[in-house]
Amino acid sequence: MSKYYFVYLLKDIATETHHYTGFTEDLADRLARHNRGQVPHTAPFAPWRIETSIAFTSEEKARAFEQYLKSGSGRAFAAKHL
Repeated sequence: MSKYYFVYLLKDIATETHHYTGFTEDLADRLARHNRGQVPHTAPFAPWRIETSIAFTSEEKARAFEQYLKSGSGRAFAAKHL
């Protein structure tokens, strides 16, 4: 059975104006941690919902895509396509 690595984009539920991009191996647990306020960067804007998630079988490719989405051109790509 293949292991998956997820790149995900979150959007805050209250105002839908805050976004967060991250990487995880356990998407459900990671979302729960964001919503419990256990991630300092996202705690002030909880609760969150998953806007987009993409599964990779390669950790290297997943981390590279996460870094791309955090760049200027990656943020523009995500806003337009994801």
